[in-house]
Amino acid sequence: MSSPILNQIGTVFIPVSNIEKARDWYCEMLGIKVEGDIQFGHLYVIPMEGTGIVLDSKIYAKDKVFRTAAFHFNTENIEEAYCYMKEKGVELISDIEHNHYFNFKDPDGNMLMICKC
Repeated sequence: MSSPILNQIGTVFIPVSNIEKARDWYCEMLGIKVEGDIQFGHLYVIPMEGTGIVLDSKIYAKDKVFRTAAFHFNTENIEEAYCYMKEKGVELISDIEHNHYFNFKDPDGNMLMICKC
């Protein structure tokens, strides 16, 4: 059976309260330069490899943030990633679990994950 829907994820939208602050925080966390413009006053497309991330301040509300991680960022070294986030003062929600992943929150309270892949 064929489907016109591809088995691919294009983009994940993350609700953020302040688009400029969120853009700067995510780009610093990922070690990438801030490139591109904020679109329509509320969207910032983070330059990613693979599935995209769009920060969106128009969809933000305190009760709309991710309460569980909807996706994870990849790392090759989970211990180094954990120490990096701890040194940056990021709110860590868990220790490294099963030597494989940990959870943290962005400044708006979105639950995110970093996973060894």
